[in-house]
Amino acid sequence: MRSVVLIPVYNEEKYIEALIYKTKKFIEDVVVVDDGSADESAALAKKAGAFVLSYRVNRGKGAAIRFGLNYIAGKDYEAVIIMDSDGQHRPEEIRNFISSYEASGAPVIVGNRMENAANMPRIRNMTNKVMSKMVSFICGQEIPDTQCGFRFIAKKVLRQIKLTSSNYEIESELLIRASRAGFKIDSIPVTAVYSKEISYINPFIDTLRFIRLLISISLKR
Repeated sequence: MRSVVLIPVYNEEKYIEALIYKTKKFIEDVVVVDDGSADESAALAKKAGAFVLSYRVNRGKGAAIRFGLNYIAGKDYEAVIIMDSDGQHRPEEIRNFISSYEASGAPVIVGNRMENAANMPRIRNMTNKVMSKMVSFICGQEIPDTQCGFRFIAKKVLRQIKLTSSNYEIESELLIRASRAGFKIDSIPVTAVYSKEISYINPFIDTLRFIRLLISISLKR
């Protein structure tokens, strides 16, 4: 299977170079979308061997992912693995997604941090549980960790869904649109590494965006 890793980046010069070097041990092709970083993230990503797409201004994680997926959709890949850029995900677990796909054939596979969430910040843990229950209900499939950014998507999914979100609600939108297109969604355990990284999530604003997404999709049902 010819796969590619997609990493949206915003001001992650502390982690991005080492993350790409580690990732390329498991998958050679890495695409980074630099979302208007004010630091050296883009330069360090290029130095580590990633193909870098850049914005001059910050547009949001969702916009960066959509831009990257649109680029990848035009290339000769069978699947894409999306990872966060802050060092939270372990590149060695990429092979678990591929093995799971080969075993089950599920074209969307989401990482599940909730089996070992003791180190997850409390507010993030609670919010994630609520959102995961809501999204699972809408999808008609049990997805324990709908907000995990570590996920596998087969190219055939990208051909049949259209994403519109520009911020963190992209995680939920992708799952809802994939399920409504008839795709099976699986989950596999992943390890989440939490340090003192800065979170760009605004609990109030991003929750409102999430609710707006659900209303918008429900009205178009």
